Order: sequence, then C-alpha cells, then structure tokens
Amino acid sequence: MPEHVLMSGIEIITDGGRRRRWTAAEKLRIVEETLDDRASISVVARRNGVAPNLLYRWRRLM
Repeated sequence: MPEHVLMSGIEIITDGGRRRRWTAAEKLRIVEETLDDRASISVVARRNGVAPNLLYRWRRLM
C-alpha cells in the first residue's frame, strides 16, 4: 500500500531577473569593448552581464 507524505513547505526559485538600467556611458564602454577585432561579443556580453542580443542592438543603434 503506498504511503502518502504531506509536504509542509514550498520552495520558490527565482532567477533574480530584475531589469537593469544601463547608463549611456556604460553602454558606450561595453560597445567599445566589442569593437576590437579579437573580442567576441558573447564573451564581452557575459563578462558585463548583458544578453548578447541586447549588445548587438546597442551596436546597431550606435
């Protein structure tokens, strides 16, 4: 006969995905990092905590 266990607590896991506001100076500095021919956009984005698609958008707008 199966034994039933009641769980007393619920754990909610969030990714902490709060929207971040980037200043124009921060955006410019990050985009300038990608202008080096040896720089990978993915690596620069990861290093600065930016999504690569957002970094591509900033490059296009600048």
